[in-house]
Amino acid sequence: MAHRSSSSSSRHVADTSLEVLAAVFTVRPGGTPHTGTPPGLHVLLWQRAQEPDLGRWALPGGIVLPSEDVDASASRQLAEKVDLTRVSHLEQIGVFSAPDRVPGVRTVATGFLGLVPLITQGDHDPQIPADTAWHPVDRLPEMAFDHRVITERAHQRLQAKLSYTNLAFALAPASFTVAELRRIYTCALGHDVDPTNLQRILTRRGMLEATGTTAPPGPSGGRPAAMYRFTLREYRVTDPFAAFRPR
Repeated sequence: MAHRSSSSSSRHVADTSLEVLAAVFTVRPGGTPHTGTPPGLHVLLWQRAQEPDLGRWALPGGIVLPSEDVDASASRQLAEKVDLTRVSHLEQIGVFSAPDRVPGVRTVATGFLGLVPLITQGDHDPQIPADTAWHPVDRLPEMAFDHRVITERAHQRLQAKLSYTNLAFALAPASFTVAELRRIYTCALGHDVDPTNLQRILTRRGMLEATGTTAPPGPSGGRPAAMYRFTLREYRVTDPFAAFRPR
């Protein structure tokens, strides 16, 4: 009896596949040099070219090879869709294991949250293939399988961590104005953030410092805006009980 149970268990495991899926977000500024791209938080998706779910949009990822763990697999497969040097943060967000989440062989997915810094004027977008595009998170297209659920889970994780960690460093360029930093928080959180309060909170937490430089003057002239940077570009919990509220 014990032998039959062990054999049945082995067959069950052999019929299960493991994949990784990454919800990679960035804040798009909109307008020049991105004419036609609305500002806001975007997620990277690629369009399926075969059944099942032909034509629907999916998160980058795929099957984990026998020689790699899930973290190495996520990094490898993201490199096939986006310049990996631009992915400034990558973390697991959970396991998605509903038996019927995809047709055919049961497939268990480990979901990841990935972040790419804001593209500023004079910078270049990460190169992506022709079948891949950035999509606004508030206007997601028809998505394959349970990829919308994974995207929403990753977005919720990002929103939560922006309140009590320094994770915004991964969405920000190396240096930025307070207005750009406000845009990052506003787009990611989905509500307006007071720039003065934001600067005060982040400075009090020791997360923000002035670079001593100013931004190039805008088309309307005026006083050049001061530039800032994050004091640490590595993930840290800064205030475990904090939360940014709508303005």
